Amino acid sequence: MLLVKSLHLIFMVTWFAGLFYLPRLFVYHAQASDRISIERFKVMERKLFWGIATPGGVLTVLFGSWLWLGWFPAAGGWLHAKLALVAVLVAYHLCCGKLMFDLRAERNARTHVWFRWFNEFPVVILFAVVLLAVFKPL
Repeated sequence: MLLVKSLHLIFMVTWFAGLFYLPRLFVYHAQASDRISIERFKVMERKLFWGIATPGGVLTVLFGSWLWLGWFPAAGGWLHAKLALVAVLVAYHLCCGKLMFDLRAERNARTHVWFRWFNEFPVVILFAVVLLAVFKPL
């Protein structure tokens, strides 16, 4: 079970790395004005979303589910709160995908300032998830 927990943590770090950097790319993309930069950001966003963030998220959920199946009888309310936060994070990930598609189609209606604020959201979720997992307060 320690191997599964290790893999869960490794892929969680990978997922969060993608979720921290992808909106930052959106900031730069929203600020870009020349065609070369815009096309470069489209490629970088696509590779980060599909090559790092999405596999990291899927594998995080997969290994987390495996752990959950082993712990469910002994888990308290902290796990339910953590699962709710993971659901919020999955929704955030999907929102990033939609924003990426909008930027790629040049239908972006957001400013770089909005993306800067949007970029902070996964930090809050990370703090909450780690504190729940470590302290198990509920």
